Amino acid sequence: MLQDLDTPLDGTSDRDTSGRDNVASTSTGKPRETADLRRARRAARKVFRVNPSRSARQRATAMLTAGAVGLAAFTGPSSVRFGSDNSENSLVMGSDDPTQNRIHASRISTSAQFKTALIQEEGVRQVVYRDVAGYPTVGVGHLIEPQDNLRVGDRVTKAQVLRFLDGDIAEAEGHVRDLIGDLPLFQHEFDALVDLVYNVGRGNVSASQSPRLNAAIDAGDYERIASELDYTHAAGRVARGLEFRSERRASIFLDAAYEDPREAGSSRSDV
Repeated sequence: MLQDLDTPLDGTSDRDTSGRDNVASTSTGKPRETADLRRARRAARKVFRVNPSRSARQRATAMLTAGAVGLAAFTGPSSVRFGSDNSENSLVMGSDDPTQNRIHASRISTSAQFKTALIQEEGVRQVVYRDVAGYPTVGVGHLIEPQDNLRVGDRVTKAQVLRFLDGDIAEAEGHVRDLIGDLPLFQHEFDALVDLVYNVGRGNVSASQSPRLNAAIDAGDYERIASELDYTHAAGRVARGLEFRSERRASIFLDAAYEDPREAGSSRSDV
């Protein structure tokens, strides 16, 4: 998984890893799909085992795969009737699988798909370097800590990179569980929130720094949570890489779509 990735994406890491306290949130200004259409797409994905795509070509392929019955879910408001809680959870009952039902975050770990996406976004560096804020960093965006006993210019093995990655992901997972409390999540929603914490740090998702995100979580409003996943500034400037990453994060949260928008050429307004 680490092969051919010994460089940050786009040449330079856009993430501010100085405790990730200088990464700011901003809206992209792109229109989002309606809540009904998004629910319909997720319903179609669960029933027909396909991922409605944002590009016209991939959308057509998905429609052919799903068959005539699934077309309505891709092209208009949902014809699927949800339960009284207006949730797609009612489509599949009795499962503890977080890809099928929302479950407590304590019972979810990040998926292999997410880890691949994370490595693509962060890049991999085996030589310790200084990030945009000047802090020593190595591996998959790992901020050097005193116990690492590493200095700028030191080289680490791929095994060390993976150990750092596993530790940092586990830490981010714990922060997400603290953040989300008892609100149940799908696997892809959990993955997206772990990416957020990994990217911007625990401090930036606190109630004081992200009050709207925390309010959405407290209200159990998944659509509002998704709208608060845009973090596009590093070191006081807009970073194009973070714009792409925010787009990808929202796609993961809303549609379980882990594809890189740079490769797909998609955007949230392409429906």
